[in-house]
Formats: sequence, structure tokens, C-alpha cells
Amino acid sequence: MKFLITGGAGFIGSHLATYLVGKNNEVAILDNFSTGKRENIRGLPVELIKGDIRNIECLDEAVAGVDTVFHQAALCSVVRSVNDPLSTHEVNATGTLKVLEACRRAGVRRVVFASSSSVYGDAESLPKLEQMPAAPLSPYAVSKLIGEHYCQLYWKAFGLETVALRYFNVFGPRQDPDSEYAAVIPKFMQALVNGEPLEVFGDGSQTRDFTYVENVVLANVAAAMSARAAGKVMNIACGSRWSLLDLLARLNKLFDTDVSPILREWRKGDVRHSQASIDLAQKLIGFWPQVGFEQGLNKTVGWYLSSRRPEREVVTRVLSDTRESVPLQAGSRQ
Repeated sequence: MKFLITGGAGFIGSHLATYLVGKNNEVAILDNFSTGKRENIRGLPVELIKGDIRNIECLDEAVAGVDTVFHQAALCSVVRSVNDPLSTHEVNATGTLKVLEACRRAGVRRVVFASSSSVYGDAESLPKLEQMPAAPLSPYAVSKLIGEHYCQLYWKAFGLETVALRYFNVFGPRQDPDSEYAAVIPKFMQALVNGEPLEVFGDGSQTRDFTYVENVVLANVAAAMSARAAGKVMNIACGSRWSLLDLLARLNKLFDTDVSPILREWRKGDVRHSQASIDLAQKLIGFWPQVGFEQGLNKTVGWYLSSRRPEREVVTRVLSDTRESVPLQAGSRQ
């Protein structure tokens, strides 16, 4: 069985490639390396196709003989999408349509699409359920919602099996801290290590359902194989939520620092609170997170310190078996 990962040199895609190769699968990667990195997949025995999902001829080549496509390629930043809506739409919406069309023509069995919790917007009700009305607040969120609709259309109209996974704040090793659009956890770690000002947009009380990347990889694999998942949209998360101030307190402890945030104005498109119900994913694909927030944070800090040369010495208190603390409004199962 052959798998194709679009964006396979990126953060999540490279972890997925590593897992699939480790299970002795044939894996191809399509990446234009605009954000993906060759070092993420160095040494992996994969077929590497340098190309762009907006290029239909390149897609036709990439999907030939493929059973399942894991569609991870995207421009992933809310802030970037506010600054450049057209590029976000072109890559995330039009690019996804082109992926689906190429898969339909090639007879691909299933496409697993990386969607986003941002499609919910700032819905007050928590946890967020798949049947809630979508209320996107950014071009990025709209582009992911369009991708979901195209996936369901291709399932209903053409019989191409599709599954859309709504990721909630994925984090872990290989997440780039240097990008202008870096996610909050690598950005916080970089600031603590380098003694840089640590900015928080808002008052720090906003909450996120932080999800370690290993959980997302396992969800993708399960979604690719489950007969019950075809045509469905489901949340992938831990079912818990943590504030940014909670996150900073834990990172301060791990890095043996005592840094307070500099508070800035709320940003356009940002969601105040986010927490997922994962009941549907558990029912349809047997998903349950294997790595909790604090364990994942320890793993991520350990990777960060081993992979970088900080400008000043940092002592870490990372423990391999730290017990999980109780998060805000945690799900019933920990």
C-alpha cells in the first residue's frame, strides 16, 4: 500500500511520514519547501517530489498508484491569512480542490484532510462539537472550512472517500520557533531560552486545547483505515483546555525561569477559548490521546534543548514521567 503526504516535510507531515515508514509502508512526499524543511525527513526512505499542490500536473504525477493521501500542505497561520488572504485561499482552498480532483481522476481510495478548530470561531459553548454551526473569524479558518466542504462534496458526488480532521493547537518537536508566524509554544520556548521579551496578545486568559503531535499522527492513521470515517468531519484534540498563563507557568518551571508576559492588544481573528469534544472521533476511529499536555510539553522542551544552542545556559527540570495536572474544564477522562 502506498501513501502520499502533501506537505510531508512540514511539522506534522514529517512526523506522519516517520511513523508510516516505521511500519514498513511505501511513502511519497510532495512538498514545495516554502515552510517544510529537508532536515525533517533526512534519512527517511521516501519518494520525494518537489512540487506545489497548485500545480495539477505535479499532483497527477504524485498521486499515481497511491491508495491514501494525507493532505497536510497548507499556509497555516491565522495572522498570515489576515495579512494575505489571497495566498491563503489559493493554497488552502483552491489547492485542496486540486488535490481532490487529482485523486478522483487517479482512483485514490481515501483522502485525509487536515482541517482546523478555527472553523468554529469564537463560539461561547464549550466543548466544541462537530454539529455546531461554523463561524470562522479569519481567512485561514474560511479556507479550511471550504476544504471540508469540498471533501464532503467529492465523497457524495464522486465516491472519493474523504475524512476531515479538525486539529486543535498541535505542538511538539520540529515545530518552527523562528517563523514570523510561529505557534505559541515554540515562540514561548524561544523567548525563554534567549532571554527575549515574551509577548501575549490579550490578557493571557485565553485557553487552548493543546494537542501533542503524536496524537494527531495516530488519528490520521486511524482515519485512513476506518470504514466508518468516510465522509465525516471530526475533532482531534485532548478534550482539555489550558490558558496561555498556565502554559507560561509550566514553561517557566521547566526552563527554571521566572518571566512575566508583556500584554499586547488582541489580534484580529484570534479565538478566545477553545476546547474540543472528541466523542465522535472516539466512536468512529477509536481515537483517544496517548500523550497528555504536560507529558507532551516535557517531550517538546527536551527536543528543543537538545536541538538548539541557546545563547545562555538553561537548566531544565524535564522529567520523563511527570504527572498530569488538572486542566481547566478537563474532559471526564485523563
